[in-house]
Amino acid sequence: MLDRLCRHLTDVGARTHNPVTAMAAFERWPEDEPVPLYLDGDTDRRLQQWVIPVDGEDIRILRNRAIVGLFLGGGVTAAELRQTQREHLVSAPMRSYVEVSKRGPRASRRVPLPTFAVAALDAWTGANPEVAGGDLLFPAPGRAGMVNDVLLGAVVREALEAVGFRAPDMSPRILRNTFARRQLFAGRSNEDVSRLLGLSSHRTVVRLRATIDAHTHSSPVPT
Repeated sequence: MLDRLCRHLTDVGARTHNPVTAMAAFERWPEDEPVPLYLDGDTDRRLQQWVIPVDGEDIRILRNRAIVGLFLGGGVTAAELRQTQREHLVSAPMRSYVEVSKRGPRASRRVPLPTFAVAALDAWTGANPEVAGGDLLFPAPGRAGMVNDVLLGAVVREALEAVGFRAPDMSPRILRNTFARRQLFAGRSNEDVSRLLGLSSHRTVVRLRATIDAHTHSSPVPT
């Protein structure tokens, strides 16, 4: 990209030469996909425990636990969480799930929720009776509209730091990858997990399965 830009600047007379040409001759596109980041089994268990609310907590902590619970237990993206409405969450004794609306190429889907996520989400909605059907599950604090990605990133980072996890990327993506690996450990097929993630391609799930095959002694993470 820099090579093309500098060639264009040279063509239009803005530069006398292209300084990137020599470097570009020795560069190659990477042939391998980067290894996806995820939580190991012990850290996943610690974060699941962190998600479960404690009596007497203030509403900010309840919100943060619910946000992390939905990322870790539902595998949604940040954009999907931001647009989730209260009516999309179904909490029932036998079967709890979240309805994820269609967004761009991602198909709509129904994702079952584990107990730890349900506990956090129930505590959050119970503390917010004004979050009625049709309203956003996580409205922006103090104003109308959706919660923003900056706040979501900060919430996830704080939660990961609370359980002693450090990585170059501490965004919601790492929780989505962890959710997907947990489903693979549970015996789901690539197709099933891709569907739970809302993906039409199996490429992401294949990469995540390769991390399991490379560490055959890893143990499944109970939910």
